[in-house]
Amino acid sequence: MILATDLDGTFLDGKSIHKQQLYRLVRDNSSITLVFVTGRGLESVIPILNDPIIPNPDFIICDVGATIVNGHTLEPVEPLQARIEKKWPGRLKIIDAVSQIENLSYQEVPQQRRCSFFTQDEKKVQEVKEIVASLNCEVIYSADRFLDVMPIGVNKGQSLIELVNYLGKNQNEVLVAGDTLNDLAMYQCGFKGVVVGNAEDKLVNAIHGIECVYCAESPGAGGILESLDYFAEFSASIKRVTRKIKDEENSNTPQMIMMYHRFPYDKTELNGKTERTAPKSPNGILPTLQSFFSNGRSGVWIAWEEVEKEGETLRNIYIDKYKYPNLMASRVGLTKNQVDVFYKSFAKEAFWPTIFAFADKAKFNHNHWDHFVNINRLFTEKAAEQADHGAIIWIHDYNLWLVPGLLRQLRPDLTIAFFHHTPFPAANTFNILPWRRQIISSLLQCDYVGFHIPRYVENFVDVASSLFPIHSLKKSNCAPRFLTYSAAIGVNKMTTSLHTGQREVRVGANPVGINVEYIHKFFTESQVKQKIAKMKGNLKGKKMILSAERLDYVKGPLEKLLAFENFLEEYPEFHGKIELVNFCTPAAEGMKIYDEIRLELERIVGKINGKYSDMNWTPVRLFFRSISFDDILVYYGVADIAWITPLRDGLNLVAKEYIAVQGELKGEKGVLILSEFAGAAVELPYAILTNPYDPKSLKENLLQALIMSPGEKQLRMERLYEQVQYYDIDYWAEDFMSRLTTVKNFSVSPSQISDNEMELVN
Repeated sequence: MILATDLDGTFLDGKSIHKQQLYRLVRDNSSITLVFVTGRGLESVIPILNDPIIPNPDFIICDVGATIVNGHTLEPVEPLQARIEKKWPGRLKIIDAVSQIENLSYQEVPQQRRCSFFTQDEKKVQEVKEIVASLNCEVIYSADRFLDVMPIGVNKGQSLIELVNYLGKNQNEVLVAGDTLNDLAMYQCGFKGVVVGNAEDKLVNAIHGIECVYCAESPGAGGILESLDYFAEFSASIKRVTRKIKDEENSNTPQMIMMYHRFPYDKTELNGKTERTAPKSPNGILPTLQSFFSNGRSGVWIAWEEVEKEGETLRNIYIDKYKYPNLMASRVGLTKNQVDVFYKSFAKEAFWPTIFAFADKAKFNHNHWDHFVNINRLFTEKAAEQADHGAIIWIHDYNLWLVPGLLRQLRPDLTIAFFHHTPFPAANTFNILPWRRQIISSLLQCDYVGFHIPRYVENFVDVASSLFPIHSLKKSNCAPRFLTYSAAIGVNKMTTSLHTGQREVRVGANPVGINVEYIHKFFTESQVKQKIAKMKGNLKGKKMILSAERLDYVKGPLEKLLAFENFLEEYPEFHGKIELVNFCTPAAEGMKIYDEIRLELERIVGKINGKYSDMNWTPVRLFFRSISFDDILVYYGVADIAWITPLRDGLNLVAKEYIAVQGELKGEKGVLILSEFAGAAVELPYAILTNPYDPKSLKENLLQALIMSPGEKQLRMERLYEQVQYYDIDYWAEDFMSRLTTVKNFSVSPSQISDNEMELVN
């Protein structure tokens, strides 16, 4: 078959899932000849040909029918092009002929063998017709503003007829698709046709009574797919593919827009060519978020990618066209300087210390705030552009705090969710931010806001209540899933719904889980167990105390090492019997804020090892490097104790990963020591909870772990494993989405949103 389709409003329009389905159908079927039939000039079509998402046409009829070229070589199709050229009197003659007509604006666009003008005065259309008739030209007027002067007998329909005849095809094999009046000529040629949804009324009226023309309900690409089902004459192979496509789509499943600070792929250079590969770590939330699209769900993943020039536009690309055929990567182009200011300077100097309650380290730069606002605008505009009507927008973390509010103004039809991956501090800490009102007013435009634990939910509600006249609608008990009075950051009841005066906002606790299934499969391999046995043998009976964290003051690395130094001094009987292995993942390059921490860590480790080590024993092994996920799993299997002592932490997945590994192993179990101020502490009651601010607590809890009986270790780890196994990463994702999909939205137009609720920028 030949699919001859207009571009804007037709082939390039419609729901994201419909576009991907149609493009895949065309790409995967050599029996389809694709012809672009457009009012654009060839120069403005060429960028589309470079878009990897859009299938390349076999032929292009552009300039409203005045140009016919091969879609692969862009060479004119002769003798068709020559016949049109002979009919054209030339641009200058046309412009001169109509120069006296007022309110007629020439379109400064690339065009050949036609002249295009703007006018909304239909009387002018008749004037132009009369004048250009003497030059053997005629007028095509569409969308109540576009006026094209063409050679007589040259239009989209006539040029398509000539191309079909040139190719030796039968007219019954042709399907035409369009949406405006300048597509009318295609429907008057005897071809089967589809007028897509949301088409120009004048076109719908004009085709009334023409046989073999179908008016679709779905706009754009969706309308073309509808017509393929409607017309039984198309080949069985096409019908089979369209049925498969139809089976993929669930009309009740809205498109999802994922907004995150990075894409679910890594970029590597291979033979001078950039390749996109899956992340090295199968754990974490990236694979889980991507799994939402594994069943063919339509979606767009929005993140930033570095560009050379500010304002550079990046096309959408496939993340993995085979595994996730309907998932696009929509890239926000940021220069290195924009990224440095946005992430490395402002975020780490203003937001990071505030979020983690280190107010003395916070620095506020209002110029950087303006930069933050602008970057959030770029993300917002990208989301507004990519989202289908009624789509779900899932925004992740504090770098995009302003997106919900900005997006609600542009697209009130969207369902907006936000997940906060870091802690959310108490009101007397958060409110030191000069921009607290703008941030909270934006988050209050969400339909659902999720946090790791109930304490962060209540902190958010307290902050919002201190700034705006909101009130809680519903509360729920935190027990039994979360610790309450017995935990440093426990709460008894948690707000689940609040009202702003204009709308309801749902809130909740959704602590992230881990990929327990991957860890289970990993430990079924015999070579993994061999690695663990070999490493244990190298310890020669010493107990390994493992710590793994980013190089960051909020992780408390200095406090832990100082406590370990005191422990060795106070309990000499453990000399030569324990070894602290500390992996410190370096901060991103250029993060000067962490240079001093590294130097101090090196000094303390040097002091400890210099004082206590001998030929057979090194008390501390400190590694400033990243370690692969599979390798750290082996260390989890070897470690007798995981000593996880952040001063503050949103959750801490290392603790859960250690539990999952220990749950897989036979024999004596390890012990988890966990900071009371890690979010995971309220989920893991059988861990030894320690106060990282108190050296005495750190020492005593380490001693408790070292002398714990095998029976108690077994019982504690079994209970911890039950918790981690049940509340895994899939549970987190499903729980978050189920809460979002049950949100009761109050219908509020942008004009109804009060000034107090929408106090976003400048």
